[in-house]
Amino acid sequence: MFYLVNDDRPDQPHRICQDCGKEDVPQEAKACPTCGAPIARRRFLLSSRWTPDTFEAYEQWAARKLQHPGLTSPLSVFRHEGQLLSVTPYAGEGLMLDEASPLSNARVLNLAQKLAGTLAFLHLHGIRLSEISRRNLLISQDNVVTLFDLDVAEVLDGPVPEAQRADEVAAVAALLARYANVAAGELLAFMGQAAAGQWPAPATFGRAVEERYDRFSECTWTEHLGGISDVGLVRQLNEDNWGWRKLSDRATLYVVADGMGGHDAGEVASALAVSTILSQAAEQEAAGLGGPEKDEKLLGDAFVAANNHIKRSAEAKGSDMGTTMVCVMLVGDNLGYFGNVGDSRAYLIRKRTLHQVSKDHSLVAKMVERGRLTAEEARHHPHSNILLRTVGTELDVDVDIFRVEFQSGDRVLMCSDGLWGEVEDKDIENILNTYEDPRIAARELVRAAHQGGGKDNVTVMVVGIP
Repeated sequence: MFYLVNDDRPDQPHRICQDCGKEDVPQEAKACPTCGAPIARRRFLLSSRWTPDTFEAYEQWAARKLQHPGLTSPLSVFRHEGQLLSVTPYAGEGLMLDEASPLSNARVLNLAQKLAGTLAFLHLHGIRLSEISRRNLLISQDNVVTLFDLDVAEVLDGPVPEAQRADEVAAVAALLARYANVAAGELLAFMGQAAAGQWPAPATFGRAVEERYDRFSECTWTEHLGGISDVGLVRQLNEDNWGWRKLSDRATLYVVADGMGGHDAGEVASALAVSTILSQAAEQEAAGLGGPEKDEKLLGDAFVAANNHIKRSAEAKGSDMGTTMVCVMLVGDNLGYFGNVGDSRAYLIRKRTLHQVSKDHSLVAKMVERGRLTAEEARHHPHSNILLRTVGTELDVDVDIFRVEFQSGDRVLMCSDGLWGEVEDKDIENILNTYEDPRIAARELVRAAHQGGGKDNVTVMVVGIP
């Protein structure tokens, strides 16, 4: 967990000088009476960890106080009430967690080079990481990205052996692939190869990026996409997932899923749902199973394939995992096929008006349909979380498919219930009409969900129609 903290305590008679450590500086003092350093309000990022078996490695890394342009090292690390707390000076930085996809090819490649160099430095100094995620990337106000609050696996006396350097390279490539545009075919393929281990060391990966930089960075696209997923303000685990894939020159598929079942279940189910429907749809498209009069079946079959894969995986694990899922397959410039199971939603905003396209498969939605509840009563009903249909619960699930003919200027919004459960439709509509850039709109919708309470994971995808 991350917190923004400061040393401004007007309820205390004294302050601490951060330069010399004097503890009884009068609250109203402008400078330290001992060393003369200015006394100003300071802000810090505080991270909290509560898994004890990770504490020692992190403390060993922090004690080395390594300095590198790609690292933001902690100012102080200490244990308190069963937690490991790490303090970093704060100057208005943000986290990559708040950055919506996609980024430009040039930006993705710059990040790849920066992270490859930083990883090589860490390996040289014996630091091996257990994972790299969006929360480990800190963005300064002038858009410089550094590794932050590292997840340290071990600290060695000498350099990390070459045979143990591949995992971090694969993790960086998988992370950056999430920020690549759906149309960035060559870049996505390159990151996929890196994630599969083709360049098993940061140095070789960095050189491969450099060799491709000019060619890949020249490719640009119009800003018509925005995707972001956030854990919210209450949950510790994000069980949502999302993805997009260009199936062919004529069709592209976009997906949002909201997993259920807790740790090692919900997040697994949503990831399986997204990856399986994307790969199955691509295989069917490549086999010529799409086209006029066939696209609806292609989408439905890919959806059912994802459902059955999750069901069989759950049975093999003895798990009750499942997920909701909503998707849209764009065909050409003006045709879309929506599919959904559960209560993740698809909306269409046309001429500044929001319309819900998908149909919730929930108990309260059925009660509204039968006139037993109003839509407003359904939002706050104690059984609003009971779903009548989900992905992975039974084999061969019924999928709702909707065909929509788009108009120029239309935009599609897909989201988990972490958005629409916290933000009313009229406010969603207002945000989409306020922010034309889909990446900014997606980010602002997540912020609105936080302001509404942030009780659930929230995933948002905004797709503009060409």
